[in-house]
Amino acid sequence: MVIVFILAALAVLAAFGALHWYAWRRLVRDTTAGPGTARRVGTAVFVAGPVLLFAAFAAERGGAPFWLQQVLGWPGFMWLALSLYLLLALLVGELVRPLVRRLVERRAAAPAPATATEPVPVRETEPVPAGPKPTEPTDPPAPAESTAPAAPAEPATSADPAPTAPSRRLFVSRVVGGAVAAAAVGTVGYGTYGVVRGPKVKRVTVPLAKLPRSAHGFRIAVVSDIHLGPMLGRGFAQKVVDTINGTQPDLIAIVGDLVDGTVEDLGPAAAPLAQLTARHGAYFVTGNHEYFSGAEQWVDEVRRLGLTPMENARRELPALDLAGVNDVAGEDDGQGPDFAKALGDRDTSRAVVLLAHQPVQINEAVDHGVDLQLSGHTHGGQMWPVNFVADAANPTLAGLERHGDTQLYVTRGAGAWGPPVRVGAPSDITVVELASKQA
Repeated sequence: MVIVFILAALAVLAAFGALHWYAWRRLVRDTTAGPGTARRVGTAVFVAGPVLLFAAFAAERGGAPFWLQQVLGWPGFMWLALSLYLLLALLVGELVRPLVRRLVERRAAAPAPATATEPVPVRETEPVPAGPKPTEPTDPPAPAESTAPAAPAEPATSADPAPTAPSRRLFVSRVVGGAVAAAAVGTVGYGTYGVVRGPKVKRVTVPLAKLPRSAHGFRIAVVSDIHLGPMLGRGFAQKVVDTINGTQPDLIAIVGDLVDGTVEDLGPAAAPLAQLTARHGAYFVTGNHEYFSGAEQWVDEVRRLGLTPMENARRELPALDLAGVNDVAGEDDGQGPDFAKALGDRDTSRAVVLLAHQPVQINEAVDHGVDLQLSGHTHGGQMWPVNFVADAANPTLAGLERHGDTQLYVTRGAGAWGPPVRVGAPSDITVVELASKQA
């Protein structure tokens, strides 16, 4: 088993190195005329980027000092996003390159337009009258002017001589490489802005057959995957809290992956959560990242901040039951989900809403007669085309779907893991409005 893991890791590293070599070749070697400052700087970037990326991963997973995680996190994780979109743009560039080369060669081979020259005027001579020549002395005759037209001048051209093949290749590489770099940087920049500006509110209505008429319009603010950590800190948490409070919900549900770090490092960043306000309170269930960060300590911390942790538990509200289960990542620590504990021994005539971090927990929710499960975890894929992988690994990538008699709603989450970049999967805080079929 260890040998298989080592071989798989070596294969991944080899592929990673090959892709970076390909990107370096196209964006650095092919766009520079020869060894020089530009090539050295470009090479240094393509060496430093992967080194910082692996260092950022190692610092986060190895529990390095928090300041070091912050220093390495931004350049390291941003390189992950940038290298992804550089590669995708380069693949498109390979399709465009022959067209650009053909245009350049056609322009170089086109004949230069000739410039017309004005004819040199021929001087006419007056006729000499017939008769005897005069005998008086005359001045010596002046040299006769030539009446032959002047040889035409060499025509001037407005076009430069056709560039040689090497210079054309360099020009094409620079055009394509510049477009590739601009597309990748622009995509990552816009995706970063979409995260740091804070999540937007999304609203969805979910009808529940068992919901009484008195609870029609009950609003649950659902937020997941905030991922407070070295890159998203207290300021981001404050934006999330302000956005949630602005919806004036009846209940707040934080469905996992609140943090990427310890209470000691991120306690101050999570402090704004104490400001969350809802008529029926704020509730929390663990996600897989809590088990990388000290789940027990974070359960105590959110309780101290005024939230109610739902550790395989259920609470009866006036109009419905609210239940929560631990994430499946807790199984290794003996703290996994226990659906029987959370949902057994309940009045099945009442509607029940389940908080569970991962959508894959829907199968057990269906078996236990849950009416609505609220989840996160997927980030909606976070960065296209990763969404195809996330979609294949989860029963629902994002949005509302029905699984048997149970409805599953998956939010894309408020923050981001790794690079704070989202492309094609905008962050959100969802207000789920429950509708009674009796209303």
